[in-house]
Amino acid sequence: MKHQPDSGSDSGAPDTGVPRFRELDRGEIEEILARNNVGRLAFSLHDRVDIEPINYVFDAGWIFGRTSHGTKLATIAHHPWVAFEVDEVHGLFHWASVVVKGAFYLIDADTSIRQDPAFNRGVELLRALIPQTLTANDPTPFRNSVFRIHLDEVTGRAANG
Repeated sequence: MKHQPDSGSDSGAPDTGVPRFRELDRGEIEEILARNNVGRLAFSLHDRVDIEPINYVFDAGWIFGRTSHGTKLATIAHHPWVAFEVDEVHGLFHWASVVVKGAFYLIDADTSIRQDPAFNRGVELLRALIPQTLTANDPTPFRNSVFRIHLDEVTGRAANG
């Protein structure tokens, strides 16, 4: 599908045909994080960078998500500093993008004992997306590792926003 140029702006300003770009403030960034539930997690080790889509929930300065054990967690265990991105795209020059940089914390290292309040909060939030999360009816039972990322550094940009 081919994108059509924007024909107007949401700000009420006359459309000059020239895209306008701006930085988002912290409130706008948190609104975008709260409004969405799919983002991309970027992580690296040595000279290799990977990026994967994940489901997430934003709460009080933290990104909560879950994943499965494997290469990603093994890589992040060696270098826990990650980037996380969320985009809202409405047109070629009508979009907003948020990038979070922070440490990745695995919060369920022992799956038999779940006494960690962060784990319990993460599961509670994730069940707002998928009520069966980590139950016998979980549609993705292999994703049994809950994690969170603190918003250590955040940036956001928008076009004609």
